[in-house]
Amino acid sequence: MSSECSSNCSSCGASCSQRDPKSMIKPQNAKSNIKKVIAVVSGKGGVGKSMVTALSAISSSRMGYNTAILDADITGPSIPHMFGLTDKAMGTEDGMIPIESANGIKNMSINLLLDNESDPVAWRGPILGSVVEQFWQEVVWGDVDFMFVDMPPGTGDVLLTTFQSLPVSGIIVVTSPQDLVSMIVSKAVKMAEQMDIPILGIIENMSYLECPDCGKKIELFGKSHLDEIAAKYGIEILGRIPILPDLAAMADNGDIENFNYDFLDPIMTVLKGIAD
Repeated sequence: MSSECSSNCSSCGASCSQRDPKSMIKPQNAKSNIKKVIAVVSGKGGVGKSMVTALSAISSSRMGYNTAILDADITGPSIPHMFGLTDKAMGTEDGMIPIESANGIKNMSINLLLDNESDPVAWRGPILGSVVEQFWQEVVWGDVDFMFVDMPPGTGDVLLTTFQSLPVSGIIVVTSPQDLVSMIVSKAVKMAEQMDIPILGIIENMSYLECPDCGKKIELFGKSHLDEIAAKYGIEILGRIPILPDLAAMADNGDIENFNYDFLDPIMTVLKGIAD
């Protein structure tokens, strides 16, 4: 901030080095009481971020927490399909009403507002960011212990808007077992540091395939570097998700809540640790 700064932030915007990012947080809807916001991020696409978001929310719900998912991947939403949600979100004088899954997880996604879920969303970055703010402020979420935000890949407008406008309690980083995992984690770590948001841990998706005949673990995408990367950045490993045809089929069929698993047990411990 220059010596001529008048304290009017509109003159220099969010780039001002003296501006506290938390000063830009938007208020919740008057009928919402959201305690913890967890953002699920990755440095690139195609690593299964939405799958991790869904499974993390299911873990939270199974522990008895009131759980919600805000689908911030506006141009590529997949959360409603995984949960088999076909009803459209409706509005009241208090705001939009989220759609609940079979087990009570509250969801809001652009696909719950479109006439056809296959319709493209060809909007520019600032508009995409404003939709996330609307989902935060104009949706009647009610009492929520944990809200998981499914972020789009990369570190663009939507991620920046989310980190500045929502009171994010921590982020979960999603990676895959490839050599570029270091770059993926590095981007997420640096962004989190810039925004002063703690990293709760890292999850490796598509970690291995288990042979149905002999039980041997086959590393289809090469040897995992998760342990060394986690140690380098001081990040806790929250789980390794194998390639499971049954899991993929249940997600495709909108039945993901009925999938039983134990490979994300560490995330349950983390959630218990930060719960009020």
